[in-house]
Amino acid sequence: MLWKKTWEPESVLALIGGIAAAFLFGNVAAGVLRQAGVAGFRTDDSLGVVLVATLSFQGAAVALGTVFLKFHDAGWREVFGDAGWKRCLALALAVLAAVAPVIFGLKFLSESVLHWLHVPVADQRAVELLLSARTPWLSAYLVFFAVVLAPLGEEFFFRGLLFSTAKRYGWPKLGWVGVSLLFALIHLNAPTFLPLFVLALALTWLYVKTEGLLAPVMAHSLFNAANLLLLACAQKHAPASP
Repeated sequence: MLWKKTWEPESVLALIGGIAAAFLFGNVAAGVLRQAGVAGFRTDDSLGVVLVATLSFQGAAVALGTVFLKFHDAGWREVFGDAGWKRCLALALAVLAAVAPVIFGLKFLSESVLHWLHVPVADQRAVELLLSARTPWLSAYLVFFAVVLAPLGEEFFFRGLLFSTAKRYGWPKLGWVGVSLLFALIHLNAPTFLPLFVLALALTWLYVKTEGLLAPVMAHSLFNAANLLLLACAQKHAPASP
């Protein structure tokens, strides 16, 4: 199980640095290419910009994480743990059912407070990209990203790497609270900050309970899929523009 392994601090810092460097380089490169007017990078919803935005962090976490695990004679099967997919799925569904009312209640409360303060309420960037997708292929890729790539990359980075490292070196509170706050913060969306913090705590509990990443990855994937389904239903029943 990943969280019971002992990674050298230098290796962990190198992996974190590599993921951060990939994220920064990707965004800088996208900005330069957009300024140069390169095809595929001319607008925020262009294919090149979307690929960079989605692959520079989550994609880098999966790719560099694979190299990291191989270097330490481990693999994704070991990272997922041995709790069994049926048990992990059952726990994931149970936890989501328990925290869903809290998550959606906090989102409603956050949006209400922001409206009261006259602060514009915007969708998450991923939602905006999906809503503005110009081709079915781009929409399909964004769904794949939300349901597969993002849960895998983010759970490996936040729970498998940051939380497990903090816990191992005697900072369990930092692992539970600090990493969960960071998870909520990187989504850069005020209305979902508190809901995502609660979700992160639930995902961390699943990670500790099952001693592997499979359950939190499943829960994260199901949560994103449910939100996509709600988004699709909202679009379908939205009043037509005059």
